[in-house]
Amino acid sequence: MSATMIFVNLPVKDLDASKAFWGKLGYSFNAQFTDENCASMVISDTIVAMLLTEARYKDFTHKEIADATKTSEVLLCLSAESRTAVDELVDGALAAGATEPRPAQDHGVMYGRAFDDLDGHTWEIMWMDPAVVQKQD
Repeated sequence: MSATMIFVNLPVKDLDASKAFWGKLGYSFNAQFTDENCASMVISDTIVAMLLTEARYKDFTHKEIADATKTSEVLLCLSAESRTAVDELVDGALAAGATEPRPAQDHGVMYGRAFDDLDGHTWEIMWMDPAVVQKQD
């Protein structure tokens, strides 16, 4: 059985600015699925964020596009390999123009921070101590 992939589709106001922002954080784009209306940002082998111009995003929904700077529809959470990796990614995002919506959350065995990207989408970055994570069968 092959791994399930997730494609997160996000509307962006300025595709070039979004690509530059995410590029500063070390993410790459799959050229095969990137054009003037969308950018296929590779997060991992099984996670892809499709950054879509608002006009292109509207091709997929009849609903109004939420203004993520004013309302929240989803919180996107990515795991990190260490507490240091959490801080490095969030600090890099802040340096590239993101904002930090809340203080870090430190629960000892779990540590997380968040940033709002250029369009207001909230990305949570978290680390969990692997010694406390139980494997599920």
